[in-house]
Amino acid sequence: MQRIDWAHTAVVGVHWQHEVVSPDGVFGPFFAGQVARHGVAANAARVAVAARAAGGLVVFTRVAYRPGYPDLIANTPSFAMIREHGAFLEGDPKTRIVDEVARQPGDVVVTSTRLGGFFGTELDLILRGRGVRTVVFTGVATNLAVTGTAYQAVDHGYRIVTVSDACTAATDELHDTYLSTLGQLGEVAAAGEIA
Repeated sequence: MQRIDWAHTAVVGVHWQHEVVSPDGVFGPFFAGQVARHGVAANAARVAVAARAAGGLVVFTRVAYRPGYPDLIANTPSFAMIREHGAFLEGDPKTRIVDEVARQPGDVVVTSTRLGGFFGTELDLILRGRGVRTVVFTGVATNLAVTGTAYQAVDHGYRIVTVSDACTAATDELHDTYLSTLGQLGEVAAAGEIA
């Protein structure tokens, strides 16, 4: 793997929030088991700790909506499910970042209403303001929000690195397939290689 210049790198943790990765979250039945089985939250925390220690930026993207969902476009089954279950409402504790990924006070949290973390947010502005050129991804789900945000990062001109054991999907097969795709756009490395 090419060397990471942490002064110009951000770790972006995608959707590490209770609604996605906790068993009682609306998407927990799809992802919580995989998160626990593979220890991906602990690996994500390990990468974030290493990034901070080396002078890198740590960012978490999360989804949250205003009451009544005026900012939700329910154009997919997943987005429709959010409205049906009254999930991801701003202020609900389930929209918070889970403790397992060890969020710190100096970390940045970006709130989104879509699949990718760049769309309709200040993520690009924040990264450019810090001189970031490389984005290291952790999060859930590899085949959905992680890949969606990674595609947007590539389109914004960033080098991407996906941490293979700090991401997961609903199945190992989906995870592995999308890691192959992400490997065509950037680098894929294990937490131990990065941390």
